[in-house]
Amino acid sequence: MARVAAILGGGVIGGGWAARFLLMGWDVRVFDPAPTAQESLSAMLERARAALPALYDVALPGEGRLSFHPTISEAVAGAEWIQESVPERLELKRKLYSQVQAVCDANAVIGSSTSGFTPSELQGCATRPGQIVVTHPFNPVYLLPLVELVGSGKTDPVLLDKAEDVLRSVGMFPLRVRAEIPAHIADRFLEAVWREALWLVKDGVATTEEIDDAIRMGFGLRWGQMGLFETYRVAGGPAGMRHFIEQFGPTLTWPWTRLMDVPELTEELIDRIADQSDAQSGHLSIAELETLRDGNLIGMMRSLKARRAAVGAVLAAHEATITPEAPDLMVPMQTLDRLVPTDWVDYNNHMNEARYLTAISEACDRFLLWVGVTPDYIASGGSWFTVENHIRHLGEVRIGARIRAVTQVLDAAGKRLRLFHSLYCGDDLVATGEQMLLHVSLETRRAAPPPPEMADLIARIAAAHEAFGQPEGAGAAIGAR
Repeated sequence: MARVAAILGGGVIGGGWAARFLLMGWDVRVFDPAPTAQESLSAMLERARAALPALYDVALPGEGRLSFHPTISEAVAGAEWIQESVPERLELKRKLYSQVQAVCDANAVIGSSTSGFTPSELQGCATRPGQIVVTHPFNPVYLLPLVELVGSGKTDPVLLDKAEDVLRSVGMFPLRVRAEIPAHIADRFLEAVWREALWLVKDGVATTEEIDDAIRMGFGLRWGQMGLFETYRVAGGPAGMRHFIEQFGPTLTWPWTRLMDVPELTEELIDRIADQSDAQSGHLSIAELETLRDGNLIGMMRSLKARRAAVGAVLAAHEATITPEAPDLMVPMQTLDRLVPTDWVDYNNHMNEARYLTAISEACDRFLLWVGVTPDYIASGGSWFTVENHIRHLGEVRIGARIRAVTQVLDAAGKRLRLFHSLYCGDDLVATGEQMLLHVSLETRRAAPPPPEMADLIARIAAAHEAFGQPEGAGAAIGAR
């Protein structure tokens, strides 16, 4: 039975939570009395369906069931996770918690998306104060994994552990905040940068676009993969952080910032900021900017995943929890099931020809894993190398399409292994790939027999697959017509 999450407030943040849970297989119940709630959430779900699965090289769990409910009690009854994302008004939040706790499961987690309130403030009038915690995410919630998880002195650590487990299970990164503080951790940094940026615009030092360029062309890229302190540690050279502080510490007393000063948001300053922002990106709709943002995030996050760095390490770890187990190997088996990410598409707006080989290579790797080519086996000095490939391109595949591969063993004799992969998009056969592999000793970098148990398993698979005949296209070569 699917797990159930209740989402109270289906706006930008609440809708992002709904998409995250839904695409990770949870049933999601939404309460939002706004007349446009369903329409807005539907549009966000379409973006999320095109974005979140593209981060992964395996298929996500089957999508859960989405339902909208006219009352809070209907939405939260029996829910394991309750996420509140209503406007930042303390009285409104407390009133909502009173209604929720009257009907919800006493063991459910009630998380608040609040940007600034502390758990103690939220728990003020609660029947069960320890049940309410801060779970502050970042937009878009369906892509960015960070969640600031904050409890109070009334929060049972067991509930925080449970919340952390749930968040990790849906691919998020819970950052447990050690102490209650207004705006938690990340928003305090954002507020500091925002204040300084307002002064720079007000004083005519920089435009909104120039400030954004300073971030996205420079330190923003460093922060995205190293954070603040690690970036400065590197800046200190071989002597590290201590040298950096010795060198730049004195500048803290220099007038480099107006951090504690806040410019008055006069109509003149607001107009200046709005006009500059319109000139910067007003030619794009918000939906177009969101699509651009998501595509850029996917590309950066996938790059970091390949290196197991920063957010990429979170993605890789979560992907390992949803990677399929080995199926029946004695029949042609599905070895790939995934979406086509944005960085696989070429100037013709379909899957680049090199990515067909990537997909087939991923299918091959999955098969090899199932027959024993594990990281430990590779570390022991054995592996399989591809020595020949033949790919037939039979149909177009577009960005966001779901593809799957079925793999058949054509031959296995000694050091040699011949595989045939059929690549499908829906029910359409869009490509085939035939591979010849040799087992190799990583010590000598030369062909060597696989261990007897692996050789025996592959031989049995090949014998069983003979019953399915030679697939069309096997043994084909390029020839003149």
